[in-house]
Amino acid sequence: MPISSDPRANRRALRLLIAPVLATAPALVVFASAGHAAGAVSPTEAPSPSAALSASPPPANDTAAAVDLNDPRKKEIAMQLVSSAENSSLDWKAQYKYIEDIDDERGYTAGIIGFCSGTGDMLDLVELYAQRKPGNILAKYLPALRKVNGSDSHKGLDPNYPKDWATAAKDKAFQQAQNDERDRVYFNPAVQQAKQDGLRALGQFIYYDAIVMHGNGDDSESFGSIRKNALKKAKPPAQGGDEVKYLNAFLDARKVAMKAEEAHEDTSRVDTMQRVFLKNGNLDLNTPLSWKVYGDPYTIR
Repeated sequence: MPISSDPRANRRALRLLIAPVLATAPALVVFASAGHAAGAVSPTEAPSPSAALSASPPPANDTAAAVDLNDPRKKEIAMQLVSSAENSSLDWKAQYKYIEDIDDERGYTAGIIGFCSGTGDMLDLVELYAQRKPGNILAKYLPALRKVNGSDSHKGLDPNYPKDWATAAKDKAFQQAQNDERDRVYFNPAVQQAKQDGLRALGQFIYYDAIVMHGNGDDSESFGSIRKNALKKAKPPAQGGDEVKYLNAFLDARKVAMKAEEAHEDTSRVDTMQRVFLKNGNLDLNTPLSWKVYGDPYTIR
């Protein structure tokens, strides 16, 4: 389910990672302190600088123009960008094990995209894992997950569910299930709609980040409504419109939706990330990329 982004104030982090990489000089990459974006994990779980650097960021000279977000290098960039906002880290793969209740009335939030026990996507994930690996360590929680769906309750999950989730996260089958559900529910719908609208890699990422946070629905703060509101102001390229003008209209509409919910009121992932790329004319989302989220600087070279 959509992840809530809570700016540092009460530690939430769209749920997922740990130590951000930033640039303090043109050729120097150092590590910023973990700012509590939606999904950050506790500092004691942060990976070492060497571990973060070994995450193999995309090559610096990303010259392939007009490659869409399905390209492996572009997709890796998208995962890192979302993780910087959700988890104050570029190391998105460290978040398979992440789980906590961030007090957003969605129950437990966990995994690489913030699957929630109260919104159905965690249930879907654990069901998929059980189909692929019957009798796994999380399968016994399926009855409880069905009962708490739609609420913030932990009934039937405590006290061992977080520990068992972390154990399951070591299993490649569970990691793959998280990847597949992320793609099915969030990434693929975003890229498909963006391509239908004639948007290049940056626009595809902008759609993806919006669906991650707001969900792919039609309520007033969902991706569907954000897009409809943007279409009232500008046309996308597929309808003969200007791509930059349309994406600015989309980001304007998204900020309105974010500010309508307290947990999303910090809009830096739009203002100092996506809008920066757009102002730079980087519609193909080519590296190097430099941005800030919640005041923390990051660079992908």
